[in-house]
Amino acid sequence: MSDLPPCPSCKSALTYEDGAMLVCPECGQEWAPSAASAVENARVYKDANGNVLEDGDTVTVIKDLKLKGSSLVVKQGTKVKNIRLVDEDHDIDCRIDGIGAMKLKSEFVKKH
Repeated sequence: MSDLPPCPSCKSALTYEDGAMLVCPECGQEWAPSAASAVENARVYKDANGNVLEDGDTVTVIKDLKLKGSSLVVKQGTKVKNIRLVDEDHDIDCRIDGIGAMKLKSEFVKKH
């Protein structure tokens, strides 16, 4: 087996070297080998209970969240499927039925 790191985007183990770059044949991601060590030191996202969150997880909102500029409220117990983790002021990008695209902080959700 190859000692090359897996793809940071899709986690595929089929990576190969192309000159000074590493390439993933499944998703087309290209990155420098030095960037692989930065991926290993990437931020760890945790929910309100300290469980590690990953892309694609299903979470539940643990308290009512009012939406700025709207009269809508995301109710406690709302189930959110297929989350995407981002490194912004909010940790989670998601879509909530009846509301649409949302950004949530990981401290207000718990993992299923």
